Amino acid sequence: MADRIADPWGPRTPYGPGNGEPSWPVRVDTFLEPGVDEADVDRWTQSASLLHSNGDAMDIAVRGDRIVGVRGRAVDRVNHGRLDPKDLYGWQANNSPDRLRRPLVRDGDRLVETDWETAMGRVVNRSRELLDGPGGWGHFGFYTSGQLFLEDYYTLGVIGKAGIGTPHMDGNTRLCTATAASALKASFGTDGQPGSYRDVDHCDALALWGHNVAETQAVLWMRMLDRRRGPNPPAMLVVDPRETPAAREADLHLPVRAGTNLALVNGLLREVIRNGWYDKEYVTAHTLGFDELCRVVDRYPPDRVAEICDVPVRQIEAAAELLGTAERLFSSVLQGFYQSNQATAAACQVNNLHLVRGMIGRPGAGVCQMNGQPTAQNTRETGADGDLPGLRNWANPEHVRQLARLWNVEPDVIPHWAPPTHAMQIFRYAEQGSIKLLWVSATNPAVSLPDLARIRRILAKPELFLVVQDLFLTETAELADVVLPAATWGEKLGTFTNADRTVHLSEKAVEPPGEARADLDIFLDYARRMDFRDRDGGPLITWTDPESAFEAWKECSRGRPCDYTAISYDRLRGGSGIQWPCTEANPDGTERLYIDGQFNTDPEYSETYGQDLGTGAELPAAEYRAKQPGGRAFLHALDYEPSPEVPSEEYPLLLTTGRTVYQFHTRTKTGRAPQLNNAAPEVWVEVSAEDAKRVGLAEGDLARVESARGTVRARVRVCGIRPGVVFVPFHYGYWDVSGPQRERAANELTITGWDPVSKQPLFKVAAARLTKVADAAGSFAPAPTVGAGAPADPEVPATVGGPDAVSSAEIRED
Repeated sequence: MADRIADPWGPRTPYGPGNGEPSWPVRVDTFLEPGVDEADVDRWTQSASLLHSNGDAMDIAVRGDRIVGVRGRAVDRVNHGRLDPKDLYGWQANNSPDRLRRPLVRDGDRLVETDWETAMGRVVNRSRELLDGPGGWGHFGFYTSGQLFLEDYYTLGVIGKAGIGTPHMDGNTRLCTATAASALKASFGTDGQPGSYRDVDHCDALALWGHNVAETQAVLWMRMLDRRRGPNPPAMLVVDPRETPAAREADLHLPVRAGTNLALVNGLLREVIRNGWYDKEYVTAHTLGFDELCRVVDRYPPDRVAEICDVPVRQIEAAAELLGTAERLFSSVLQGFYQSNQATAAACQVNNLHLVRGMIGRPGAGVCQMNGQPTAQNTRETGADGDLPGLRNWANPEHVRQLARLWNVEPDVIPHWAPPTHAMQIFRYAEQGSIKLLWVSATNPAVSLPDLARIRRILAKPELFLVVQDLFLTETAELADVVLPAATWGEKLGTFTNADRTVHLSEKAVEPPGEARADLDIFLDYARRMDFRDRDGGPLITWTDPESAFEAWKECSRGRPCDYTAISYDRLRGGSGIQWPCTEANPDGTERLYIDGQFNTDPEYSETYGQDLGTGAELPAAEYRAKQPGGRAFLHALDYEPSPEVPSEEYPLLLTTGRTVYQFHTRTKTGRAPQLNNAAPEVWVEVSAEDAKRVGLAEGDLARVESARGTVRARVRVCGIRPGVVFVPFHYGYWDVSGPQRERAANELTITGWDPVSKQPLFKVAAARLTKVADAAGSFAPAPTVGAGAPADPEVPATVGGPDAVSSAEIRED
């Protein structure tokens, strides 16, 4: 038994690479609410995590009509029974007394309860007015999540693309994984992670590029720790301006200046190439662009990189040697790269490192352009992020015709005349007034988007008809014209896919509260009421439940990189998740992509014709075809340029935002789980000892963090962050169990700016200043002592969960 708030990663089970297939030991983690033991459980219902992208498989414990706990699934390939703190405790949000139970509609300045007929009637009436009027489809915007199920997304995608015909559709995956998709498409031709979590079992070197894996994908971190504690452990490199748990574990930590990632990887590639640590045969046979890559990176010798990134030359040289001499390198990339300056270019350089070393498509040698949310991969695959479903190319007329035949609509109905509208542009159109109906599902942009004062003004515009579909009355829902109460994980049936392409089934364990409905049922009801038709006059949406929606999706995926055709609900029941592509030829799924060095870059198959990494400009199809990729990967290169906002005399610090292991997104769920909420109840600001001394701050002092856009007031945690950088977690909005609060949302401070290719906002590079407001008066910062915010002051009490956080961990021998 253990307090998994005090120890988020649980007991170690060391293992080594072995002579054959290594086996990560099974450890089954279980948590049941106090007063319940396993004998009290009526049934266990299969599912997986919906509070991060790792895809931890679990069973839901049900007693009567209520969820009472969870247990890890020992048979699953992803977690071998392990669960992280959000898995263990986050389910309690399902039982929260403030769940939305009936629809709400706006009556003047109030939201009042109503019935579904009235609520959907308002949505449909406004939709028909707009669709029948001038501008039609151009007035609709859809902004969804990375937390719905595959079946929900596919249905929403067909409604938007073939029912309404709008390109204005995106998800909050734009905030966390858009760069992953862009980098994969740019380098390999299509989306889809090349590697597998099992590469951790085989590798002899781990590189974490802006990925605080210990707090964002804690079970993957457990796997890494267990390898590190076993025989023949892999070396570890971490690139992060904060002293994260991974940074403290690493053999080499590069605390680079925020916004300089591209310069760093350019310099590392230069050293790898100059020292002959690259695979010349692989580069010649399987890549394009090596000469140009060499020309660009040659401008980044170690002394120049050291000056730009503000890290010692010897550390850069040591990192290059670690990367260049590893026999099996596994890399993982996340928000430290994705939400920063020149995001796609920097992520592509990590791909380049693996390509020039031939470190792809074999055990232990892989790259994971990581996702942040549990179903982000499905958002991208199904087209709910605006792309075409099945990882098709919007600029390829044949790909559009494929969808038109599948949906039985005219090709011109499907928006493909320009790139899909990304989230930041959707909100810009709403600000300008061209988008008049915005449907937000399962996300909270009033807290998660940058420059929140502007976002609140947009969402509150009287002429914008705002529909919000969610579990709780979030900060966004409070501004809505119609609020639709939704069911969540454990209350509905469906599938979702994790970051290494593993598809899991989540069964329905209990009924949703009150009149709340599954997201799929809401979308199907909207399609029926709108009477969307195909070109023969039949219903556009032909499926009626999750399993028939999944079968329809399988046909959409047929022959595409994300082929699901040999997966079924029955095959997912009882055993492990299955990795796509899963076809008749590969009925057990596909562990790794590109094992033969053949990439998805053929012009007739690729998901993109490419973009200029510096400007984001779409490249013409003819130019792409002229490259004659022939199944070879692209080695893209770009020179470093400073961030659009850098420190100044007025704002001398760099602000970066991020996460803690105990919270997810804007705390809509985790803030309602007592153990998680108590572990990280309030916003804080992390400051280095050097900066704290300069400003006159000490642990627990109340400080004001300001940018040109807004202010946050937070207590200070003095810790191991890089001097010149301050960190504020982005989870905290205005909602709280103790009532509304202001000046605590990190995104009051962040800039309206985005990567030119992925269009992912730049949350990591705002200029800020720090001033003292009040002494600590005996208080400490509410930051957890576990994680990146580990305090310098030994007097700070340790973060614990107490008796109500005790869970079991059963380690099983083979």
